[in-house]
Amino acid sequence: MMKKALLSAILVTSVCVAAYGQQTGWLGQQKNFISTGMPILLIAPDAVSSGMGDVGAASMPDIYSAHWNNAKFAFIDGDMGASTTFTPWLRNLNVGDMNLLYLAGYYRINPRSVAAASLTYFSLGDIDMRDIEGNKVTDLHPNEFAFDATYSMMITDHLSLGATGRYMRSDLTNGQTLNDGSGNTETHPANSLAADIGVYYQNSVSKNEDIAVGLFLSNLGAKLSYSDDNNSREFLPSNMRLGARYTSRIDEYNKISVMADVNKLLVPTPKFRSGTQTLTEYTNIGVISGVFQSFGDAPGGFSEELQELQLNLGAEYWYAETFAVRAGYFFEHENKGGRQYATFGLGVRYSYFQFDFSYLVPTAKFSTNPLSNTIRIQLTANLQPIK
Repeated sequence: MMKKALLSAILVTSVCVAAYGQQTGWLGQQKNFISTGMPILLIAPDAVSSGMGDVGAASMPDIYSAHWNNAKFAFIDGDMGASTTFTPWLRNLNVGDMNLLYLAGYYRINPRSVAAASLTYFSLGDIDMRDIEGNKVTDLHPNEFAFDATYSMMITDHLSLGATGRYMRSDLTNGQTLNDGSGNTETHPANSLAADIGVYYQNSVSKNEDIAVGLFLSNLGAKLSYSDDNNSREFLPSNMRLGARYTSRIDEYNKISVMADVNKLLVPTPKFRSGTQTLTEYTNIGVISGVFQSFGDAPGGFSEELQELQLNLGAEYWYAETFAVRAGYFFEHENKGGRQYATFGLGVRYSYFQFDFSYLVPTAKFSTNPLSNTIRIQLTANLQPIK
């Protein structure tokens, strides 16, 4: 989407899926990736869900519920807590200065409502900016961050709603003047506001069995603009997540949960790569109209719309609410990015603290992932001892 070459290179570095353009994919169909600004807003920030295939719409409520389904906060155990996760980026490519940091906290206002806040900070490291002759011009320190505040409330004993407001800032060029061969363009950091809306339901179907379902709409907000050029406006990664969970308490010590999510970007499918739409026409699509349009605008028809669905499967086993083992799988169609990977994780609870980590293993033959072979570490502290 970005007109400027350097800006495009930085974006490709930051996203999970690079936009390779129009290529022949599965069954001869065309690869048609959907590109957005600030894709870090969709990256799993925690080591719990990332150990279960990035599933979370109806997983057990925890301190990272703002990312997966803010309505889950109303059912969280505890009155107050804080957590942080550190994620190295592109370590598989020996890049040592790119990292994702996430901070989260919550406070129970009363038995039926919870307030929470979180901060996402993504550093793209240090980048040398050089002119066309290869001479160093300056150092760039691109970074992105988002801050959000959440309120979650129980409507009934089994149903809750959540609402989140978010401010985000993406500074990829540090205000540099860029030239793509057709002229100079002044750039600036992109700022935007967005909102999330969540619904969560949980209930017991027997003495030892629980079910839960959740729906989460995230990053609904204004486009990001990196310059005064209209073609530099990027859609936010607006997303719909629908999920379900089944939990069985086998006995006093053993508990197992299985869960699944379906994800879909609420962003229009681009057609300008095939020549049936201009870039200007695409960037002029409104945010709200783009959300509704995203359900039926794929050039390949219904079959391509199905390809835009991402599937997440996860399972979690707890022994005596002290030790956890997790596993999961993430699937994305090759024509829409091709990210396919298995995940594994462990968790340990002791007194006021919980320690978790996860590990990602790519399974697609020709797919890469910036988190390949990376251990994600998470530490959570609670106001009272975890039971």
